[in-house]
Formats: sequence, structure tokens, C-alpha cells
Amino acid sequence: MVRMSAEERREAVIAAAVTEFSRGGYFGTSTEAIAKRVGVSQPYLFRLFPGKKAIFRAAAMRCMANVKRRFEVAAEGLEGDAALKAMAAEYYRLITDDPEQLHMIMQIYVSVGAAEAEGDTEFGEAVREGWMGLWDTVSTLLGDSAGQSVTHFMAHGTLINSVALMGFPPDHRIWDGLHVPPSGPEGSTD
Repeated sequence: MVRMSAEERREAVIAAAVTEFSRGGYFGTSTEAIAKRVGVSQPYLFRLFPGKKAIFRAAAMRCMANVKRRFEVAAEGLEGDAALKAMAAEYYRLITDDPEQLHMIMQIYVSVGAAEAEGDTEFGEAVREGWMGLWDTVSTLLGDSAGQSVTHFMAHGTLINSVALMGFPPDHRIWDGLHVPPSGPEGSTD
């Protein structure tokens, strides 16, 4: 058996954290569950990360970076409406092929609200910075300096998140209004 380096273990912890936090949220997930999923002890987990909040933050940042990277790949060589459609299709693929990512995204938003209600703004600041990086990436890929297309795109994505989380089947009429065909979003969203 090949031993993993600390960095490989760290990556494994982040992946396990996304899985666990996507299911139980920040407050409903124990570091014990994350350690168990990775196959390490809790003390070892805390050698890699200073605490649960740091693990959640790393998982949140990874999730947002994943969405950003997928948008960049999808829109490569495209601009305007073609880039928008490619990114929308890729996002739809991401949340339908890997619903864990969608669940984690929603857990991030809930956790920011909960932390800030308790007076902890540090996590929210980090998430907002990451989210603005995503916003700026979309703006650049769309060539949208005014932000109108970005606003529409991000709002549309939030609505898709809600519809997907509520479990509407792919052939339900609500998807027609979202311009996401049941077979997939190849010609999706405007």
C-alpha cells in the first residue's frame, strides 16, 4: 500500500468534507464523520486543518473553484450568447451529474447566513470574495462590462438550483420555462 502525502490527505479531506457537509450542513456534520470517510483519525485531521470551520471553508472554496473552472472550460473560445449557453449547459450537467455539488453550494449559503447571525463575518467575507471571483469570471467570459447578462445568468442559475433541489423531474413542465430540455441543456438558457 502506497502512503499518501500530507497534501494528498488534505485533498482527500476536502473531497470527503464536500460529501459530508453537502448532506448534513456545517452544524449537522461532525469532524469524526469526515475523518472516518477519509480513513484518518480526528487528531490527524486537525494536523491538516486547524478546525471544523477551516475544513468547511476549504470545501466551500473548492466547490466554487470547481464551478468557476467548469465555466471557463465550457466557454473556452466562445463569447456572448454562445458562451452563456455553454456555461448554462455545463452548470446543469454539474448539478444533475453530481447533485452533491449543488447541495454543497446551498449549504454554503445557509452557513454564511447562520455564521453572520452569530456575529461571525469572516466566513461570509471569504465566501463573498470567492463568489465575486465566479461573478467576475462569468462577466469576463460573456464580455459583459455592464453586468446585465451576468445578473440574468446568475439569477437564472439560482432558480435552477431551487427547481432541481425540489426534485422536479426532467420532463416536468417547469423546466420548459427554464429553457433546459429534458434530455439536457444543450440548447439551454437565454
